[in-house]
Amino acid sequence: MENLGQFLPMILIFAVAYFFMIRPQMKRQKDEKKFAAELKRGDRVITKSGLHGKVLELNDKDFSCILETMAGKLKFDRSAISLEMSKKLNVSPVEKK
Repeated sequence: MENLGQFLPMILIFAVAYFFMIRPQMKRQKDEKKFAAELKRGDRVITKSGLHGKVLELNDKDFSCILETMAGKLKFDRSAISLEMSKKLNVSPVEKK
């Protein structure tokens, strides 16, 4: 019983770290993978570096996509597309209220 009392603070610290740091990060990674897999032609997206574009082609072989931007066509890895910023871009004015 005395040994448990010594380890209780460490167990509590690990539990707090898991539920407030590790678990949300794993959920975010899962959501980003799902988002990248569900991309389709015509989707308007924003890359993590802030580039706006529209998906022209998807390549499942190397998991990349070609985006049409004002500067022309650019090839990006799908993981470079931001889930959060792209969702904000595609929200309709009715949903914002």
